[in-house]
Amino acid sequence: MTNSPGPFALDYPDHAFVFYSSPHWLALVVLLASYLALWYFRSWFSTPRIDLRTRWIIASALIVQELSLNIWHLSIGDWDAGSTLPLHLCGVGIVLAAFLLINRSYLLYELVFFWGLGGAIQALITPDIGIYGFPHYRFFQFFGSHGLLIFASLYMTWVGGMRPTHRSIWKVMGITNIYLVFIAGFNLLVGGNYLFICYKPENGSIMDAMGPWPWYILVLEVVAVISFYLYYLPFVLNDIRLRIVNKT
Repeated sequence: MTNSPGPFALDYPDHAFVFYSSPHWLALVVLLASYLALWYFRSWFSTPRIDLRTRWIIASALIVQELSLNIWHLSIGDWDAGSTLPLHLCGVGIVLAAFLLINRSYLLYELVFFWGLGGAIQALITPDIGIYGFPHYRFFQFFGSHGLLIFASLYMTWVGGMRPTHRSIWKVMGITNIYLVFIAGFNLLVGGNYLFICYKPENGSIMDAMGPWPWYILVLEVVAVISFYLYYLPFVLNDIRLRIVNKT
């Protein structure tokens, strides 16, 4: 009788991640419940003492999980500058979210809001974690990190009182494209595929419906703009509602 590989093993053949399996759905439900709880208890979180502690706890969790991921890659011997640095939009967003929670920079909020919602939601729907299904460490780290990124975005909106503007959409798009150019050069240097601009995720994603390289990159640009406007739409609708209320 052979021993099953542990939750931190490099090879995990008996528990490969399956899209929309019970663990996938359970992770999504737990995260959704946490966001609903945040909305319901937003007044309680707004208490200055609670707010400060909560922001530091979330920021610490974001940094600790990112450090743990790199330690895990080092421990199993597959750390590589071309694949394990936090340079995808979600990875950068996680680091920026930690700083946002501490210093409440509006520019960081704009980036974290659109990168966090745009990247993390898509990542949670179609996770790119290969063979590492439940209960492997990578399963919990992946859903925890992306879930916390969305939580930080919503927290600074609902509790922190921040909100994006129409100008934020195009500011973030401009920064995103400047970052894309930088990452394209970095990919060439290290043989990486950050932002998936060299090829699509190997385990399937919405990019599979966007055509071949390099056209899917252009489609992603359009999808990004559309998604940014969708995330901005609730604020537009609320502004319209307030104008109507003020006129009555």
